[in-house]
Amino acid sequence: MKDISKRCLRLAGFGFIFITVLLFTNAFVCKAQSVIRIDARRELFVDSLLIEKLNNATLKLNHPRNEGQVFNFDKPWEGNFSAYCTILKDGDLFRAYYRGLREAGNDGKDAEVTCYAESRDGIIWEKSNLHLYEMKGTMDNNVILAHAAPVTHNFSPFIDSNPNVKPEQKYKALGGTKKNGLIAYVSADGIHWIKLQEEPVFTKGLFDSQNVAFWSESEQKYVCYFRIWSGEGYKGFRSVGRTTSDDFIHWTEPEAMTFGDTPMEHLYTQQTSPYYRAPHIYLAIGARFMPNRQVLTEEQALALEVNPDYFKDCSDAFFMTSRGGNKYDRTFMESFIRPGIGLQNWVSRSNYPALNVVQTSPTEISVYVNENYAQPTAFLNRYSLRIDGFVSLAAGYGGGELQTKPFIFQGKELEINYSTSAAGGIKIEIQNEDGEPVPGFTINDCQEIIGNEISRIVTWNGKTDVGSLAGKPVRLYIYLKDADLFSFKFTSKEN
Repeated sequence: MKDISKRCLRLAGFGFIFITVLLFTNAFVCKAQSVIRIDARRELFVDSLLIEKLNNATLKLNHPRNEGQVFNFDKPWEGNFSAYCTILKDGDLFRAYYRGLREAGNDGKDAEVTCYAESRDGIIWEKSNLHLYEMKGTMDNNVILAHAAPVTHNFSPFIDSNPNVKPEQKYKALGGTKKNGLIAYVSADGIHWIKLQEEPVFTKGLFDSQNVAFWSESEQKYVCYFRIWSGEGYKGFRSVGRTTSDDFIHWTEPEAMTFGDTPMEHLYTQQTSPYYRAPHIYLAIGARFMPNRQVLTEEQALALEVNPDYFKDCSDAFFMTSRGGNKYDRTFMESFIRPGIGLQNWVSRSNYPALNVVQTSPTEISVYVNENYAQPTAFLNRYSLRIDGFVSLAAGYGGGELQTKPFIFQGKELEINYSTSAAGGIKIEIQNEDGEPVPGFTINDCQEIIGNEISRIVTWNGKTDVGSLAGKPVRLYIYLKDADLFSFKFTSKEN
């Protein structure tokens, strides 16, 4: 009996030890899993992924500056209903692709063509005579695709950055409607396009919008974002679906995108694309459609020559992001680009952003927007921001602070993109995983940062080298006074 009792006690002891070890292991795994790997990636403050605590500081959505129109849709084969524009930065060349359509009611029909313009600086654009198709009795036109309905309804190209891409397929595009599905095209030069195959590559969507695709460096696959509706058929809200592919031909079962704890809205376009300075972050600068929010009277619409079916709604541009998967982050429900002064900006389906953000100067990026839709004055407008300037970590004159979650980086220096007032400043402390200051990198060791720079290396006691902390879980503690911090990145000295 004593032996049995001893054995039971021994087993109970082993059980206690096992449970204790299991709990400790689970706690260790949970703690390890909570550490974010940013390595040498640039991080923008477009979501709360890295934020542990904010005190008297905020994430501020910044609004682009109106730089004026870059070209009108004034060719006989373009017109009032030109739309679904894509801007590509291709080396030193900027390329614009867009639907040409003069009369409404021809969705998916032969009257729709794909037009082309190009620029050396993103500001002054030229519509070259490509001599590919006869339009309105002349070969002198800028049409790159015609008689290819319904693809020309919403033809949306991209430059394929897949390292294994075939040279003859460097440029790829999707276009089509529910009736025909999404049809794939390829090109070696971005001008001459052929079908990848006769059959559509993807059919499980409604597609009544611009459907966009790209090669994802972070996910190592092709990703496509396309139009769905939240209800059955064309009921509910215009929304977004997602599918992926390894070869651009075979696509996964679609999944609906989610938007967190935010109200549903009609997202007419989403324009999702990887940000070129942080390709693991997808920017979605799209069009929000507000049906039946009428601003113009019939008399005002008539005076502007607005198509009578296109002035009883209004639209603006929104900003959201994704880091892959089926989740969008809508931290900012406010408008990113408001309709401008003038009734011509308050008609249906105007203010629709083009696909992609491109750099147009050493300190500036540009977003392009279709304006004056359904009017004879329809044109493409340009808006500008500082580089990385979509959102900033901001604090006022009284000062504010942020503590990040633990993360692991690779690199030897900390580079920031920031702006302060003459009276303001920024100081940064590196902490260990538990939030304790790392000796030599405390807030008191940090040289106060004052100025306005796209790239500034942070120093502590006159030194920049943080390589001894690379690969270890750390946090940043950031103090700001009358300042904005747009992005940060750990870099190597050689870069």
